[in-house]
Amino acid sequence: MYPQSYLDYLVQFHVDRDYFECHEILEEYWKSAPPKERRPVWVGLIQIAVALYHQRRGNQSGAIKMLTSAISLVEEHQGDIQALGLDSKALHDLLAERLDDMKQGKAYHSLSLPITDQSLQQAYEQACAIRNTPKERASNMEDSYLLNKHTLRDRSDVHAERLRQLQLREERRTQQSDQIS
Repeated sequence: MYPQSYLDYLVQFHVDRDYFECHEILEEYWKSAPPKERRPVWVGLIQIAVALYHQRRGNQSGAIKMLTSAISLVEEHQGDIQALGLDSKALHDLLAERLDDMKQGKAYHSLSLPITDQSLQQAYEQACAIRNTPKERASNMEDSYLLNKHTLRDRSDVHAERLRQLQLREERRTQQSDQIS
């Protein structure tokens, strides 16, 4: 009933508190749909994770900007939020409260999404059981990799692809130049 990527997002969100991974999981899922079929509700969930990632790292302005956008999407797509097994009003209230905390410069603390659908709760608990994890944990504020993942993760594949694309463009320019001469 619920996409596996969504369940993976929920486990990362509530157990590992790996908000960067939450972003990666749902962005890949969202982009897998044809452009005209991409649902904004996924973007809202991605933005919630990104906002918490920024807040946890002390980037209050980035967190506020991202959470403000997420709140707008939650307001605009309440029915989609409900269809994903979450309480849209409770989620909106949690996010609004967190936004106020951010604006006041309050420290990060873990946040849980308000799951209301029993079948989602069961699927989520089963996903946790398969991974042999608890249903929820607080963020490990001592884990520098978790806190700074965007700067510490292995990006060698991305760099290699950029270099390959650069070489291809250079080869095309050379070929075009040779054809003109």
